[in-house]
This record gives sequence, structure tokens and C-alpha cells, in this order.
Amino acid sequence: MLPSTLSRYFFRRYVATFITYCLAILFVILLVDFNESARRLSGAADYTVSLGLLISALRVPTVLQAVIPFVVLIASIATLLQLNRKYELVVTRAAGVSAWQFLAPIIVANLLIGALSITALNTFAAKSLQFAETIIVERNLGARSPTDNAPWLRQRTDEGDTVLGARATSDGGTKLSDASFFLFDEDQRIKERLEAEHAELGDGVWVLTKVRRIRGSEPVELLETTTVPTSLKAEFVGESLTSPDTVPFFELSGKIATAKSFGLPATSYEMQFHRLVALPALLAAMTLIAAMVSLKFVRFGQSLTVILGGILAGFVLYVVSELIQAFANAGTIPPVVAAWLPVLVASALGTTVLLHKEDG
Repeated sequence: MLPSTLSRYFFRRYVATFITYCLAILFVILLVDFNESARRLSGAADYTVSLGLLISALRVPTVLQAVIPFVVLIASIATLLQLNRKYELVVTRAAGVSAWQFLAPIIVANLLIGALSITALNTFAAKSLQFAETIIVERNLGARSPTDNAPWLRQRTDEGDTVLGARATSDGGTKLSDASFFLFDEDQRIKERLEAEHAELGDGVWVLTKVRRIRGSEPVELLETTTVPTSLKAEFVGESLTSPDTVPFFELSGKIATAKSFGLPATSYEMQFHRLVALPALLAAMTLIAAMVSLKFVRFGQSLTVILGGILAGFVLYVVSELIQAFANAGTIPPVVAAWLPVLVASALGTTVLLHKEDG
């Protein structure tokens, strides 16, 4: 067994390196997101620099949750390279300690990081993203990027069909910003279009404020407020318009059950649930990927190739994961397979290479 003192030393070294890289990447994420948000939001009347910084800061946990496997990969490579350069791994191996033994503390640390990501980080990220969306809707900033698909719903009432959409939503989809309502007649022709700065779901109606009403060739009519009848319930709207990123992990199973009860596809929620469950195992697999390129003793100046090899391996794993997830969202493969297949592939690859290198 690896002596407990050495095990704790490797554990502390890795955690310190992880926190350092994590803080650095958090700062970079904040700067990039603030720059992008400023470009898209600066045209809004209520936009200020402090508001933009607040929105970007609220989004940072969500972005960190997405990139944390790469933070783990880079931190693992950096830790092992540091131990190699200072001959600490050389001495450890000379003492008869195998690679599996001194990698165990790093794997344990990553399993703990994964568990904290599922519980604490995910819950905080979901709540902060909800708050950011609320600010966007209440200030009418309309911050969706051009690559995002605006949410659209179709409702049917006794007065005819209505198709509604918005650039941003909050409060489970019951509050809309920059909303558009297309009202159809009995022949399914558009009879009027309503464009509102804000829309809120009430009791049997959508309440629209600061509205532009467009009817054929008639002049545009400006209204302070108006209503559109609806048969939609808040629960149904929430299931249709709520992003999985704004739902905490412990609420995902309920969201999945509710979506299925309404006959709605729950693939995105299921994918998010299984992806989070598989996260600790994925971080442990990243340790094995890092070990593949970092355990060989190298002289000073030879680390660039090692780092690039590890990053390339992580990038390939990311591309494969995104591709598989796209198939899952399209309903081609089950979400549980899409979430766990990259983990199994990375674990099998890392274990095979290490067995070959360490045990012949």
C-alpha cells in the first residue's frame, strides 16, 4: 500500500494545482463571456458595464461545469510533470511504488471533485443561470446569441391557434422577453402579429406589455398592454421552454417524469442527468489520459510535446462526446449510452496504455 503520508502529499499537490488552474480558467471565462455579452447587450437602453459583469459572473459556474473535465486533464498533466521534473516520481518508483498506487490519490481527488460538481457546483450554476435569465428578461436585454434557437410554442384556443416565441425566458418559461405572438384564423392564415417587450403567463391569458400590433396592411398600432387567451399551464410551458442547464441535478428526475406526463420529449433532461451522473467517472478517466503522456521521465524543454499530446487526446474525447450527445438528442441512441460511452472508451484506453507501459 502507498504510505499514507506520501498519499496525502500527492493529494494536496494535485488539489493545489487544480485550484490554481481553475481560478485562472474562471478569470479567462469571465473576460471572454463579458466581452461577448457586451457586444450583444450594449445596444440595450438599460445596459451598464456593472450589469454586464454581473450577468457574466452568474454564467461562469455553468461554463465551468462544462469545461471542468479539461481543467482536470490539464491539472493532472501539470501535477505529474512537476513531480517528474523534481525527480519525486523517480524516487517513488525506486521505492517500489507502482504507477497505480501513486495515481490513486489523484483519482480519488477527481472523484471528489466530480461529486462536488454534481451536488454543489451544479446547484449553484443552475440557480445563478436562472438569476441571470431573470435579469435579462426584466431588463429586456434579449441576450440570446445568434446561434441559439428561440423557443417556440403552439397553443390552441376557441379563438384559434397561436404560435408564440421569445428571445429569452425566465421563471420556468412563464416570463418572456422580446416575445412574438402570431394569431391565426380558422383558415390557418395569420390575422395579426403581436410583438411585446414583456409577456407573462397569467390565469388563462398571456399578459403583454409595450406591444406593437401588426394587422396586414394596416398601420402599426402601439399598445401599452393587451392579453392573448391561452390554454397552456405553467407546468407545460416550463417543461417546453426551460433549459436543462437551469435545472439542479436533484430536480432533473422530477422534470423528466413531468415532461413524459405531458407527452413531451425528455431527451435533453435525460441527457443532462446521465451526463452529470457519469461526471466523476469521466474525471477519473481524464487522470488516466493524463498519465498516458506524463509518466515517462523527460528532461527540461521536452514537456511541450507531452502537454500537446494530452490536450489533443482530451480534444478528441470532447469531439466524440459531443457527436454522441448529438445522436442522443436526435433520439438515435439512448442518453445513458451517450453519457457513459466516452467514459468507458477513455477508461479502457488509459488503462490499456498504462498496463502496457507499467506492467509490460
